[in-house]
Amino acid sequence: MAARHSTADILDAAVHVRDAARSATAGSAGVDTVLAALSEVMEHDHASLTRWDPRRRRHTTLAGSYPEEATAYIETRLHRDPVFPVLHSPARGGLWLGDVPGPLLDASPGFQDVLAPLGIVDGVAQCLFTSDGRYVGMLNVSIRRPRRTPDPARAVVTLLTEALAATVASGEAGPAVPARPPGGLSPRELEVLAELTAGRTNRQIAELLHVTPRTVGTHIEHILAKLDLPNRAAAAARAAAWGIRSPH
Repeated sequence: MAARHSTADILDAAVHVRDAARSATAGSAGVDTVLAALSEVMEHDHASLTRWDPRRRRHTTLAGSYPEEATAYIETRLHRDPVFPVLHSPARGGLWLGDVPGPLLDASPGFQDVLAPLGIVDGVAQCLFTSDGRYVGMLNVSIRRPRRTPDPARAVVTLLTEALAATVASGEAGPAVPARPPGGLSPRELEVLAELTAGRTNRQIAELLHVTPRTVGTHIEHILAKLDLPNRAAAAARAAAWGIRSPH
């Protein structure tokens, strides 16, 4: 399906993507429908939506059209690519291939060994985060022949990330927690609390949850304040008593 080029048409197509994402989240349509709707926003040759599996430390493809080798790279090696830390931030939009500095592309096995042999010349990689900052997966879109992606389409891809993140996150397994979050803890604070039961350091927790150690430290401060506990050991003991445990 050809992409649309006027701003009005692109915004209309974006609504179709959002609606498809909501349907997929509700289980009434496949995730592949989301990618089909995305083709109305921007023309592409390959695309995929993947879910991050923190237990297995890899991505799982929910829908995609990449060749087998590229899919395997996205699933098992992309999170270790030198480009990944650049795009992995809730604060930034998608990273377009044309905007990646040359030296970084030269150092990227994903581009040199996977995308370049496919003839990829443009595209976007967009990390997906839930509203509380939890990393849940990625949108990858690749283009083989030179095309001009209209500026509104580039903006729309970023604006759609909330809906895409909800699609990717639906049905994922999370840490074992009580049905009603105790102590008024947020979902992210519960994740951090679960990792305290395993005796992990702030840096180790940060690596697992794809946040900074400082963010983990802030979450722990909030946990201790909300639960009126003196230290992380007491928080871990409270979590164990509640049956909360690390999924990793």
